[in-house]
Amino acid sequence: MQFMSISRRRTEAFPPEAFEALLDAEGLRVRQLYAEGSLRALWGRTDIPGAVMEWEAPDQAAVQAALDSLPIAQRGMLEVQIIPLRPYRAFCPPE
Repeated sequence: MQFMSISRRRTEAFPPEAFEALLDAEGLRVRQLYAEGSLRALWGRTDIPGAVMEWEAPDQAAVQAALDSLPIAQRGMLEVQIIPLRPYRAFCPPE
């Protein structure tokens, strides 16, 4: 299954230095998830600090576990929404 996650850094609750201290570890973990194949694509948001991630996983719980492994998320510094995806109807052959 494919999923999209949309995250927002909780900048109202944590100072910029708190995020900066974790960025190297965060980047390392993101690269590991990408190399493992569960994280398919990643974009930084331009509207607010955060990211949009595309996932391939057996279920939403696996995506949540991967997100929970991120250093910034482990410290409660992210707000995340996970969206399950399905193929767009117009691209699916009629049955």
